[in-house]
Amino acid sequence: MRVLLKLTLDCTPDAAWRALRSPAVLREVVAPWLDLTSLEPGGLPTTWPEGGHRVRTLAFRRFPTGDELVDVSYPGGLPAGVRMLRDGGGALTGPLARFGRWDHRMAVSPLPDGRTLYRDRLVIGTGPLGVAAWYPTWAFWQWRGHRLRTLAPTWSFDPPGTADATAAGGDS
Repeated sequence: MRVLLKLTLDCTPDAAWRALRSPAVLREVVAPWLDLTSLEPGGLPTTWPEGGHRVRTLAFRRFPTGDELVDVSYPGGLPAGVRMLRDGGGALTGPLARFGRWDHRMAVSPLPDGRTLYRDRLVIGTGPLGVAAWYPTWAFWQWRGHRLRTLAPTWSFDPPGTADATAAGGDS
């Protein structure tokens, strides 16, 4: 099964990239339907480093629905200006574990007007869930897209030396 999103986000590519790498932003994007809590000793990181991160998913921020592995990588060899986060993990327990294969890729790239082109592709094995899982998954992905568009204008962080700081006139 494949679910795709292609959106224009009202923020800079640097701001979108920082947001995509943030577990806190992920929690905001999937709320109120889902939440996640870390199963790792140090809790959720500020940004996703490469490698596996065990989390527990919670329906409606309250009811455990299973454990997942968020297996983060940052693929290289992309066209100039494109940055990608890949999650090759998936559910370990619970109903979503029936999906089997999980390949989620999110990419950002600059648009000529300074905003961000966001592309999101989820490919999952359907196993016993089959076609019945496609619509709920698609509907949830539309919710994620709505949340991304809503939150994107609030994403900003202009550390000195970044393109954001230079564009804002804060980097001399």
